[in-house]
Amino acid sequence: MLDDTKRGGLDECPSDREVGHDRRCVAPDPRRAVEPSRLRRRARADHGADHRPPEAPRWAPSANNSQPWRFAVTQRGTDAFKAILSSLTARNQAWAHAASALIVVAAETVKSDGSPSRWASYDTGQAVAHLTVQAEHEDLAVHQMGGFDRERLETLLELPAHVTPLVVVAVGRRGQTSQLPEPFASREDAARERRPLTDLLIPTESVRAPVAA
Repeated sequence: MLDDTKRGGLDECPSDREVGHDRRCVAPDPRRAVEPSRLRRRARADHGADHRPPEAPRWAPSANNSQPWRFAVTQRGTDAFKAILSSLTARNQAWAHAASALIVVAAETVKSDGSPSRWASYDTGQAVAHLTVQAEHEDLAVHQMGGFDRERLETLLELPAHVTPLVVVAVGRRGQTSQLPEPFASREDAARERRPLTDLLIPTESVRAPVAA
């Protein structure tokens, strides 16, 4: 599960400096506040716009166009933001408090007929990837967190049983590494590493075509 950092989920505090994993993004810029609506296409603002889902993930592909993703968008300074922040692990709270927005991303994991929605988590991940790309286009940065209290989030947001929180996303503008507490500052400047492509490929040389009956 994404909120289980000890079993292959998202690390509470990744050190990557790539787009979508830059902890400097949460340093607030007092000269230019970032609103969640910046993640949508620039359009005429109307009532309630700040709490609408970002535009790019809304157009992400999904199985049978089921669109299982759900977003709870909160802005810094609001009670909702403080509540979501309180659901994060202490290590994430240490820096995420400065984010311009915290977005809870959840998935509708049960279909209308009561059967499991097998691809809901995968599809929701695609939606978040779309959000990350649009954020970069809008000169924003995104940091995805798996370190949070799922049950607390479910209670705070009064989520029905078939909607499962998967990740909390911090959105903001990149600040200076010096604004981060340790050990995050040192990790931010560390070299980024990735496995070689050969480690990611599943061998297919031994695969043979089925014999016709």
